[in-house]
Parts: sequence; structure tokens; C-alpha cells
Amino acid sequence: MLKTPIGKLRVMGFLEGMSFLILLFISMPLKYMFDYPEAVSVNGAIHGGLFVIYMAAVAYVTFTVRWPIKWAAGAFVVAFIPFGNFILDHQLKKNYTSQPDSLTA
Repeated sequence: MLKTPIGKLRVMGFLEGMSFLILLFISMPLKYMFDYPEAVSVNGAIHGGLFVIYMAAVAYVTFTVRWPIKWAAGAFVVAFIPFGNFILDHQLKKNYTSQPDSLTA
């Protein structure tokens, strides 16, 4: 999976998506319901770093695969939606493995 630019993006999308879900559903409740703000500061920093790497992966794939702007914009937008990266991953897997040319259309 890590041999192609799309594969690298899929891995980074998974890691960034998981860190976002952990931030939303574990760290934020720990902060606000159990008065444990350190959970958000630690996981927030990890998520922020993964987000930056994910955006670099999106830029890398955009220029390497020559994605249209709608794919790059979509990859950016789904990073802000819970479970969005997993939906994008499903679309990438479906389109890239069955019809590689569909990403450039």
C-alpha cells in the first residue's frame, strides 16, 4: 500500500482520521466531563502534527497523480468531518483499484 502515492495518502488519511476521532470522542469528554485537560493538549498536538503531514500528502498526490482540484479540495474538506477520511478512503480504493483513470477525470 505504501508503494503508490495514493496508498501513502490512504495511510495518512487513516491515521489523521483516527486521531480526529480520538480527539472528539475520548479526549474532549475527558476534558469537559472529567476535568482532565491534559488529554486534549497531548492528543491535540498529535492530531495537529498528523493533519499537517496529511495535507502534505494531499499536496504530494495532487502534483504526482495530477488530481483535479475537486479531489484535492475534497481531501481537505473531509479532514474536518468525523469519519470523512474513511469515506474518502473508500472512494479512493474503489476508483483507484478498479479504474485508475477515473481520478483524473
